[in-house]
Parts: sequence; structure tokens; C-alpha cells
Amino acid sequence: QVQVTESGGGLVQSGGSLRLSCTVPIVRLDEYAVGWFRQYPGKEREWVSCISRFGERTSYTDSVKDRFTIFRENVKGTVYLQMNLLQADDTALYYCAAMREGRMRYCSDSPENYPYWGQGTQVTVSS
Repeated sequence: QVQVTESGGGLVQSGGSLRLSCTVPIVRLDEYAVGWFRQYPGKEREWVSCISRFGERTSYTDSVKDRFTIFRENVKGTVYLQMNLLQADDTALYYCAAMREGRMRYCSDSPENYPYWGQGTQVTVSS
């Protein structure tokens, strides 16, 4: 079983920054594409960003482009989501998810493609 753990959430003022971490303590994280999702109360999870196995491809939902950056350090078994210029609309429960993937330069924006999920970390942005 692949375990996924998020950390780094918290309370921040509008315009501030947070860095979320996603730790996947397995031997070969470079065999997995990773995605970040978020969920508002009473809503379904929505895709935020994803990164391919070696980081060659990254992708973002429009609302976070130019503010969020996803990157990974496979040797540390960790994927990060650097969030800058945070807004009240970014307040949500953020989840990290992993999928074993044979293709290079591929990651998915569909939660159904990710079998391994963390428990989530809360991000709250005060206005």
C-alpha cells in the first residue's frame, strides 16, 4: 500500500504564501505522477495541479496559474506545492494523490486516475 501524507497547511493572510508538502515514502517515487486537489465544504474535489514522474511536465488549473508552483524531489520522496499570492478563494482542504504511471511527461487532472490519497491539509486564507 502506498501511503501519502500532506503537510504544510495553515492560516495565512491574503497575499501571503504557504508551501505544502506531499511525502510518499516509497523506494521509487519517480514511478509515480502526483496531483494536488482541493475541496471546498459541500463540494467535490477539484484538481489544482499535477506533475509528471520526473517533473518534466507540470500543469495547473487556470485559477492558480502564475501563483502556484508544483515541483518534486524524488530522492526525498516529496512533492511540493508552493502557493503564493493566496486569496480567500484558495481556502480549502488540500489533498495530494499519487498514481503509478509508465508514461513519461504525463500527469492527470482526473481524481479517478489516482488510487493513492492522503488525508488532506487545511489551508485557510484570511481576507
